[in-house]
Amino acid sequence: IGLFDLQTDFRLIVMLMVVAFIASATQDIATDIFAILQLKPSERSLGNSMQSAGSFVGTLFGTGVLLIAYHYFGWTNLLVLLACFVVFAILPLLVYRKPVERDAVTSERVRLTDIYRFFAEKGRHKRVLILLFYYSGIIGILTMLKPYLVDLGYNVKNIGIMSGIFGTSVAVACSFAGGFIVRKIGRRLSIFLFLSLSFVTALWFLMLSYTTPSSVMIYAGIALLWGSYGLSTVAIYTTSMDVVRKGREGTDFTIQIVITHLSSLIIAVMSGKIADVTGYSGLFLIEAGVCVLTIFILIYSLPKEISNEDTETAAR
Repeated sequence: IGLFDLQTDFRLIVMLMVVAFIASATQDIATDIFAILQLKPSERSLGNSMQSAGSFVGTLFGTGVLLIAYHYFGWTNLLVLLACFVVFAILPLLVYRKPVERDAVTSERVRLTDIYRFFAEKGRHKRVLILLFYYSGIIGILTMLKPYLVDLGYNVKNIGIMSGIFGTSVAVACSFAGGFIVRKIGRRLSIFLFLSLSFVTALWFLMLSYTTPSSVMIYAGIALLWGSYGLSTVAIYTTSMDVVRKGREGTDFTIQIVITHLSSLIIAVMSGKIADVTGYSGLFLIEAGVCVLTIFILIYSLPKEISNEDTETAAR
């Protein structure tokens, strides 16, 4: 009977998790639409830097602060704390009530054919290539970072501090700074600059794999890794907002972000196998090669796609 109750409770937990993920995705799409409609093209880099930084802050709280809170306050009080966070997020919506203008196009119901039409537009394959490969040069390293640290002799507590707290904090800071960088030097130069940092990150870890790295070297690598990831997120989010169709902003933006997530999932699964076959050195070398490949993809794909309105506005 006890086992049956445990299985029943576990099924309920899974169902609640599914509901939570669906609610989160719905909220995420609605927030993206709101941001696209409210932000001018020149404001999107700063808006996305805040959005990206916010997501990393959530990761920081989820992997660090809330675990500490659970240790001291217990599960029930932790859920009450989470509910307070939700209320805190709702309050600005109650205060900000600026209406969004709607016309015949934006009032049409979204259909499945709209997804096809996104991919059918001329030159869209270039955008898909960028989405598939832009994160690929660091996702494998992110996936294997914790196993790599374990093999270097670090314990769970050390890894939690190094990656979960320090690394995520760097991502928050770089995401916030990324918006100002994009606004200052423009989308085109920024997307190359951030990718170049990913390439440097892969080379750094490749160098570490041939030595016995000190803690300072490891922390530097983690800072490079999470920093380049935070900056890359701002670049992808900002440019994704630039290529949405009127009335289909949420659909088009979500499609693009889903492509990056699917690509990251594939790379994450492959990275474990690659590291097992070639070792960490082989994985890091391949990741560096993917960064170089992505640079050529950007050269092929960017000319007609990236606006420099940020720099023009800043100059004025």
